[in-house]
Amino acid sequence: MTVAVDRPGRRRLARSLLDAGALRPEWEATFTTVDRAMFLPDVMWPWDMMSRASNRVDKATDADTWHAAADADQPIVTQWDDGRHTRPGPGTTATSSSSMPSVVYRLLGDLDVDEGMRVLDNGTGTGETAGALTHRCGSGKVTTIEVDAEASQQAAQRLNAAGLHPTVVVGDGTAGDSAHGPYDRILVTYGLREVPGALVEQTRPGGLIVAPWGTHYSNADAVVHLTVQKAAASGRFTSGVEFMKSRSQRRMAISPSDYVPSEGVRGADTSRTSVTEEQFAGGRFGVLPFVLGLRVRDCTQAVADKRDGARPVWFYGLSDRSWACVLFQDDRAEARVWQSGPRRLWDEVEAAYHWWTAQASPGFDRFGLTVTPDGQQVWLDEPANSWPA
Repeated sequence: MTVAVDRPGRRRLARSLLDAGALRPEWEATFTTVDRAMFLPDVMWPWDMMSRASNRVDKATDADTWHAAADADQPIVTQWDDGRHTRPGPGTTATSSSSMPSVVYRLLGDLDVDEGMRVLDNGTGTGETAGALTHRCGSGKVTTIEVDAEASQQAAQRLNAAGLHPTVVVGDGTAGDSAHGPYDRILVTYGLREVPGALVEQTRPGGLIVAPWGTHYSNADAVVHLTVQKAAASGRFTSGVEFMKSRSQRRMAISPSDYVPSEGVRGADTSRTSVTEEQFAGGRFGVLPFVLGLRVRDCTQAVADKRDGARPVWFYGLSDRSWACVLFQDDRAEARVWQSGPRRLWDEVEAAYHWWTAQASPGFDRFGLTVTPDGQQVWLDEPANSWPA
């Protein structure tokens, strides 16, 4: 049996999440009982949202710091490089984590579950979300699937220790788990670039899929709420998020040398733009990077650090070797642009920016997604105003 947790840091976190509206009252008993700390490994890497860095914390040598991190509203990396990482410091790519409690409980609130509903938790991770759903929906109602066998085994052990017993499955979440469906709700806890048809097929008519979704343009995703009707699903986006991406849908790493010749930007077409860095940035979780990804297909951006008042932003085509670079400088009213290849990527990006402003700079909630057997369509305001995703 699980018991309520009465730890000062945990109580403070609960109050802050309730005050912010991230933790809804109907989930408060679950939050109090399903303790995040029970699902974390002894060695972990809390992620500093400001510095964009992780520092190793070992419960055996610094229990106070470990518990403080567990009770903070911050993401915690629990695995690097698909489990191949063995060094004390951070690895190259974070591949499993415990998400920010505010994000977790907003997703759970968005899922709109009731006791007795059958739920698929897609992306077990540490097992905390599966535990929360099991506490709320009841034993035998929750299936959780994880592609990483070791992570799945560790999560199952922690869930059992907590007295929570969802059905734990090892497998590729893009295929779902038809054996325990159909589901009233499906929650995806990693970033999607395409909503798998199997998830739509395994959701009962009128059921709901909640998932982070975005494009390869950037890491700016948004949570989409898809209501399923027959073989299709459609719904609106809500808040911006940033999740680790589905292993089966990851973008291949970009090598700039495959695009930009050894002589650099010399020889590329040059121009200038009046779009400023402030206008273009849109914030880390701002809507603009998300919208640019919707409007400029098969493109990814790389934002470099600012040095001496100058910041270059690069763009690379994903279907050819087109590239572009815009150099924002603090002391210049206009930015210089270089472009090369079959496409003029900056021209496309700039056109997308002006399209967005012409629509009164819509937020996430004016955009939506429709998924059918024929593909994905994104739309503004209503499905009739759609284009291919």
